[in-house]
Amino acid sequence: MGFLASIPLWLVTLLGCLVITVLAFLMILTVYGRFFRLYLYAALSPVALASFAGEGTSQMGRAFLKSYMGVCLEGAVIVLACIVFSAFVASDTVVLGGGSVVTQVWGYLGEVIFNMLVLVGLVKGADRVVREMFGM
Repeated sequence: MGFLASIPLWLVTLLGCLVITVLAFLMILTVYGRFFRLYLYAALSPVALASFAGEGTSQMGRAFLKSYMGVCLEGAVIVLACIVFSAFVASDTVVLGGGSVVTQVWGYLGEVIFNMLVLVGLVKGADRVVREMFGM
């Protein structure tokens, strides 16, 4: 492939890399935020669990445990989503043999971006999934 013929391939690759980088950055920020929230719950748990000592404040302790369990399940959903994503990525990608190299790169990038969109959607929607499944 000559220099001028490879320019569209560069453009497609740069566009795909930009989209993948933005999705990866968004997912990493979301995951760090969720696990930071889990760490905050763990750090503040002695205060909330001390509310079990009194009759009038025990409801606050129950509400905290229910909320803490929801946050832990969000972490489990995120880990499960990453495992499923890695299984999809490990499977063989089908690149159509017919057509130009640019068309093949578009197909491959489309498949990778779709898989990443599914992963980012699951990670960002982990709290909604937990609320719907367990009524928390």
